[in-house]
Amino acid sequence: MSKLISTNPGKNYEVLGEVPFSTEEEVKEKIKKAQHAKKKWKELGLEGRIKALRKVVEAISEKQEDLAVIATKEMGMPISSSRADVKDAVNLFTWYLDNAEKYLSPEKVYEDETSVNTVYYEPLGVAAVISPWNFPLSNFVWGAGQNLIAGNTIVFKHSEECPLFGKLLEETINSTGLPEGVFSEVYGDGKLGDFLVHQEINLISFTGSTQVGKYLYKLGGEKFIKVVCELGGSAPGIVFADADIEIVTEFVYGNRFVNCGQACDALKRLIVHESIFDEVVERLKKKIESVKVGDPEDEETEIGPLVAKRQLELLEEQVKDAVEKGAKIITGGKRVEGLNGAYYAPTILTNLTKEMRVWQEEVFGPVLPIVAFDTDEKAVRMANDTKYGLGSYLYTKDKKKALEVASQLEAGMVSINTASYIHPCSPFGGYKDSGIGREHGKFGFAEVTQVKVVATEK
Repeated sequence: MSKLISTNPGKNYEVLGEVPFSTEEEVKEKIKKAQHAKKKWKELGLEGRIKALRKVVEAISEKQEDLAVIATKEMGMPISSSRADVKDAVNLFTWYLDNAEKYLSPEKVYEDETSVNTVYYEPLGVAAVISPWNFPLSNFVWGAGQNLIAGNTIVFKHSEECPLFGKLLEETINSTGLPEGVFSEVYGDGKLGDFLVHQEINLISFTGSTQVGKYLYKLGGEKFIKVVCELGGSAPGIVFADADIEIVTEFVYGNRFVNCGQACDALKRLIVHESIFDEVVERLKKKIESVKVGDPEDEETEIGPLVAKRQLELLEEQVKDAVEKGAKIITGGKRVEGLNGAYYAPTILTNLTKEMRVWQEEVFGPVLPIVAFDTDEKAVRMANDTKYGLGSYLYTKDKKKALEVASQLEAGMVSINTASYIHPCSPFGGYKDSGIGREHGKFGFAEVTQVKVVATEK
C-alpha cells in the first residue's frame, strides 16, 4: 500500500511520519456512507446541525496548539502564524454557526390575499471538498464549514503536503459524535482526488490551482453538478503618488511576505508611481532585510521556509527567468545561507517586463516584482494585465480616486490602504481565472444550497 510521507521543510525535509493512501474501495465506501447519511443530516434540521457542529468547534478549540504545531512542522508556517490561523478558523466557523439561521431560514418572498410564496434553502447532498496546504485549518473551514451547516455531507481530501494535520483533524472532528458518514476524510495525491470527484457526488468544492479548477469545472459540467472553485491569483498593488509611505511599507510587506508569500490573494505585483518609486523600493528593502528568516518553530521567526523542495525549485526557475530577461535583484534572489530546508530569501525585483514569468504566472513565494507608472490609466492597465482576478490593493489618500480605480479593477476583492476585505460576512472569490463562486456570509451559503419555492394557499 502506498503511503503519504510527511516531511519538515524547515528541518532539511526530515520525515515526520506517514499516512496510508486511501484505497479506491475506501473512497467508494466513504461516498456510500455519505450518501446514506445525507437524508438524516438534512432531517436533523438547521438547529440540530448547529448544535452538533458547535461540538466540533469546541473539539478543534481544545486541539488548537496540537494543530498549530503540526501545521508548522509539515508546511513551514511560523508557529505564531499557525496559531493565528487556527484561531481565525475557529472564529470563522463560530461566525458561520451564529449567523446560519439568518441566511438559511425559510424566507417569505411573496404574499397576496390568497397565497404565500416561501423560499427554502435545502442541502445539495454529498460534497467532495478538496483543500490546499497553505492555511491548513482555515482552508478546511472555508471549504467545509458552510457545507456542513447547510446540510451537505462531506468527503474531504486535504493536501498531500499535510497528511498528519489531516489525520489529526479527522480524528478531532469524528470524536464529537457526528452521525456516521456526515464527515469523512480520504488521503492521497491528485490522482486520488480525481477518483474522488468521479464518484456519486452532488457538489465539488475546490481550492487550489487554476489548471485543476478548470478541469473540475468541466467535469462538473459533464456530471451536471455545482462546482465552487477558489483558485490562484496574481494580485496587483497600486501605490499612488500621494500614498502614505509608512502604510505602504507595513501593509505591502504583510500582504506579500506573510506565510512566506504563500497565499492565493497575496499582493504579487507592486505598481508604484514613478515620483516615489525609489523611496518605496528602498523602504521595502530595509523592511524585509530586517525580519527574521529561520526555523518556523522558533517563536521569533517571521518568515519560514516554503512548503516543499519542489516549490523552492519552481521559485528559483521563475526568478532566474526574470534575471535572464533583464530584471534587477534589489535584495534576496537566492536560497538562505546556513539554513537547511526550503528556505528562500525575501526578494525584490525591479526592471520588469511583461514577458517575464514573475509577471505572467502566479508566484507562490516571497518574491515581489515592482514596476513604475506615470498615469493612472497605465497603472490600471498593468494591474489588469493578468489572467487572474482575485485580490487587489490600492494605496492613496484620495478616497474618490480609490473608489474610481476600484471600479476599474478586474478583481473580486479590493483593499484600500489599511482596510481588509477578509471578514466572515464578506464574499471571498475572484474574476477571470481566479475562480467560480464565493465563500463566506450569505454568498457562501447560497453556493452550497438548493433554492426551493413553495406556494401555499392562505
